[in-house]
Amino acid sequence: MAQRKRQTMVGEVVSDKMEKTVVVQVTRKIPHPVYKKFVKRFKKFNAHVESVDPKIGDIVKISALRPMSKTKRWRVSEIIRESVKIG
Repeated sequence: MAQRKRQTMVGEVVSDKMEKTVVVQVTRKIPHPVYKKFVKRFKKFNAHVESVDPKIGDIVKISALRPMSKTKRWRVSEIIRESVKIG
C-alpha cells in the first residue's frame, strides 16, 4: 500500500499561550478576479506542538494529521526561521 504525502503549509506563529498548541497564520496571495492585482488572504490554524518549541513570530511548517480535538488538525513539523528579538 503506497503511503500518501501529507499536506503541508508554511505560516507565522501568532499565539503560543496554550500548553501544547500554537496558532499559525497562513498567508496566501491570490490575483483579484477583476483587477488582477495580488491580494493577501489570511487563515489561522491551531497546530499541535510536540518536540519543537516555537515562539510568537517564528515561521513554521505545519503538516496535516488526524483530528486531535475539535479544532486541531495540524502539527508543527519544523521551525523554518526563528523570530528576531530586538533590545
